[in-house]
Amino acid sequence: MSSLAGKRILLVVSGGIAAYKSLELIRRVRERGGAVRCILTEGGAQFVTPLSLAALSEDKVYSELFSLTDESEMGHIRLSREAELIVVAPASADILAKMTQGRADDLATTALLASDKPVLVAPAMNVRMWENPATQANLETLKARGVRSIGPNEGDMACGEYGFGRMAEAAEILDAIEAFFARDAPLAGRHALVTSGPTFEAIDPVRFIGNRSSGRQGHAIALALARLGARTTLVSGPTALKDPAGVETLRVETAQEMLAACEAALPCDVAVCAAAVSDWRAKEPQAQKMKKNGKTPPELVLTANPDILACLAAAGNVRPRLVVGFAAETQNIVENAQAKLAKKGCDWILANDVSEGSGTFGGEANTIHLIDGQGAETWPRMSKDDVAAKLGARIAETLNAGVETLTS
Repeated sequence: MSSLAGKRILLVVSGGIAAYKSLELIRRVRERGGAVRCILTEGGAQFVTPLSLAALSEDKVYSELFSLTDESEMGHIRLSREAELIVVAPASADILAKMTQGRADDLATTALLASDKPVLVAPAMNVRMWENPATQANLETLKARGVRSIGPNEGDMACGEYGFGRMAEAAEILDAIEAFFARDAPLAGRHALVTSGPTFEAIDPVRFIGNRSSGRQGHAIALALARLGARTTLVSGPTALKDPAGVETLRVETAQEMLAACEAALPCDVAVCAAAVSDWRAKEPQAQKMKKNGKTPPELVLTANPDILACLAAAGNVRPRLVVGFAAETQNIVENAQAKLAKKGCDWILANDVSEGSGTFGGEANTIHLIDGQGAETWPRMSKDDVAAKLGARIAETLNAGVETLTS
């Protein structure tokens, strides 16, 4: 059953071209069993119609603060109190400012001010408006008051400019909504730590040692754990992926930075080390770009990077109850992973084939062999999202069964 089944959402649609995305959001929430009731501001009505919102939500659309019928029943109070979550999408610069100031000059702002329910905003505006210190200060104030935020994204805008300010896509907002309601899910109250992506180890200011990891699998695992209710911290190396909704994402570049971020995130209940961490780094990175010196290449002296998986597995009294590693192999997949399990001291290893032609690095699918103290279990090839969901369910089952570790 979807985490949105039976959930009641009040959607505030404010002014902006991104209002058309609210129609897709309503459809997606409804597909997952959620109920949506809409407030349409005067500005929002310049871009979408009450009829469109009503047809998709299958509910009345509200817009007038001084409606004789609605306000005879104190409509602004009832609308906010009957919802379990208020979503403002798009959230214009204007409505963010009004929320910060506690204004109540229309139905939307009055309902927001009269509510004690959690609020999620999806900002959408011109890049200059987004970058304006006033907007940034308003959003920080709202976050300090407990308002959640998703987006905005970077891209082309209707005004012809490019930058941050595009409203998050409907699928991203849906992820954030599902993550919110996942608080009552199997991993509610748990803290999950996930690493993802490659690490880049500097040789000089323009060159680095890296690998082909896209981060897709690690990001999918972080989102799956958040959907199951875990407070999830994602430590990500350099990737082109968007931060998963409902997940605290910490961006790092090097293995040393990743280890420091992981240690700072402890304690946690489960750690999933899905990042493809560089095994080595330059012993002495150059401060200036290395120049060609005839035909003789410069000597590159390497030193070992910290072993993040082994460090977390040996973290003493702050060791996660369950430590899960990944083994990216090109041959003898299961055998090498079993040796890694014993060497690292973790509880599970998820081994996968990353050889040329496997399509794992940068691809959409994965074939997993789960290795634990009892043996190996091979999963059929499936999408990385499905791998993440299957792993998340296994983690929840294990933690809720009270198992400290599978190797103990």
